[in-house]
Amino acid sequence: MNKNEVAGVMSFNPVSLLKLVLFSAVGIVFFFVPMEFGGKSTIPLDHIVSWIRANQAGGAAVYAMLIILAGGLYPFIRGTWRSSVTQMVFSGLKLSGVLVSLMAYFEFGPALLFEKDMLPFLFNKLVIPVGLIVPLGAIFLAFLISFGLLELIGVLCQPVMRPLFKTPGKSAIDAVASFVGSYSIGLLITNRVYKSGQYSAKEAAIIATGFSTVSATFMVIVAKTLGLMEIWNLFFWSTLLVTFVVTAITVRIFPLSRMDDKAASPENEVLQHSRLKQAMLEGLEANQRALPLLFNIRGNLKEGVLMAMSILPSIMSVGLIGLLLAKYTPLFDWMGYLFYPFTALAQLPDPLLVAKASATGLAEMFLPALLMAEGAVAAKFVTGSVAISSILFFSASIPCILSTEIPLTISQMLMIWYQRVALTILLSAPFGFYAQSLVG
Repeated sequence: MNKNEVAGVMSFNPVSLLKLVLFSAVGIVFFFVPMEFGGKSTIPLDHIVSWIRANQAGGAAVYAMLIILAGGLYPFIRGTWRSSVTQMVFSGLKLSGVLVSLMAYFEFGPALLFEKDMLPFLFNKLVIPVGLIVPLGAIFLAFLISFGLLELIGVLCQPVMRPLFKTPGKSAIDAVASFVGSYSIGLLITNRVYKSGQYSAKEAAIIATGFSTVSATFMVIVAKTLGLMEIWNLFFWSTLLVTFVVTAITVRIFPLSRMDDKAASPENEVLQHSRLKQAMLEGLEANQRALPLLFNIRGNLKEGVLMAMSILPSIMSVGLIGLLLAKYTPLFDWMGYLFYPFTALAQLPDPLLVAKASATGLAEMFLPALLMAEGAVAAKFVTGSVAISSILFFSASIPCILSTEIPLTISQMLMIWYQRVALTILLSAPFGFYAQSLVG
């Protein structure tokens, strides 16, 4: 920026500039800066969750059980269970998740469900950490997304959105909101903008299937399950890169390439200032509009708890169904052959197992990580990337998209899912082998 532009930025309330810098720094530190504590080096958010699990294990289990119970009953209390056939099905699955969770907590039911890789693993190793990290992560996400950093990044990313992804500049905000917040936040923004006529059907579909991935907090859980937290930054940034490169490819092939691309009110992307000044100004304006910190934290915490209520029962029911299918039926073995050519081409260790694990992600995004928890580092790394980058899965993101106005069918989403998984395997393999060389 030149002197005049710097003066324009500094004309804002200095407190806003200070808040933008400090609050953004807090969010960045909690999510991206590893620190050593108790002989373990990981990000602060993971340290907090690990401490709670180690020192309040009984309380954490009771808390997770209460969240699951509330989540199972919530659609029936709100009456949303009968809004569509999809909602009916998933509300039923959530009730099933409550029953399965009670079985896990009180240890009753068929013996096969209590093998160490079934209910005990789902409840203790997955549901409890997710139940803790989603609300806690939501608190610290307030620092990342509520005080101007999101808008600042959105403006800076505009030059790459249209050439790479064939979407308007403002879709950068959706992309960042999804990756640092959640796919539900990203889909909410996308649906709202699409209904207002500012996105075409094609643009909305690209954003929903290409950017609305699980959040950074869920990536922590995937990395923890796979034992990749010691190389967290490599895993996070390479997966982010792979996710968006895959999106840039899929927008150019069927079915996304053939969708209607006419928006009623297309975006004017002409900037009033230099890009850096515009980014700073929009970040500062958003900061000045922001609610006080405690209000933001309270709102984010509420959303995090609601998200945990929605996700945990589904993990228990859909996750258990997926694990049973994976262990006792050949379904995912058959589906795995769809991806075996790609895992073999990438020369991954246990290529058929990686292919099978990748296929299970269609049911629930955590299943690939569960199946590869004991694999070689390169295989675990690629499987973790697939869990994040594939985006589409039946326990949450697909029904969320179906509940919006975005004109995507299940068959289209299945085609996009297959494309994304295949491409992610090939693109993430070099990072996986590099990770293996680092871990040794």
